[in-house]
Amino acid sequence: MTRVILQVEDDENDLLLMTMALKNVGLSCPIQVARDGREAQDYLSGAGKFADRNAYPLPYLVLLDLKLPRVMGLEVLKWLRERSEFDSLIVLVLSSSHMPADMHCAYHLHANSYLVKPASFEKLQLMARAIKDFWFMQNQPPSTST
Repeated sequence: MTRVILQVEDDENDLLLMTMALKNVGLSCPIQVARDGREAQDYLSGAGKFADRNAYPLPYLVLLDLKLPRVMGLEVLKWLRERSEFDSLIVLVLSSSHMPADMHCAYHLHANSYLVKPASFEKLQLMARAIKDFWFMQNQPPSTST
């Protein structure tokens, strides 16, 4: 089974740096991109251009920025957690916000983790390695068979 990452990010530099960091630490899974909150919802629900699940498979893990155009990240998280089909979807909030209120709200909405975007690429690579090691190597996702 191929594990896909959905990166929900509107900043082109942040998108590029995280993609490079994940590749540099040997995480070679496909990375799909949604550039705003509405596009993330469309992707996850398979709406419009995202209806083809061969081209746009459901992700194993979502990297979710908070400050997004159209629909903010916390609204996407709330929307996602209201749908039982996404109960086991891993959502890592990846934000530049250090604000305790943002962290509290993200965890209240059942984010699996809240990560603050590091200031250097070296630290971003350490974060990418931690994501790979824990979520892709150590974590045991639920079986898809019933």
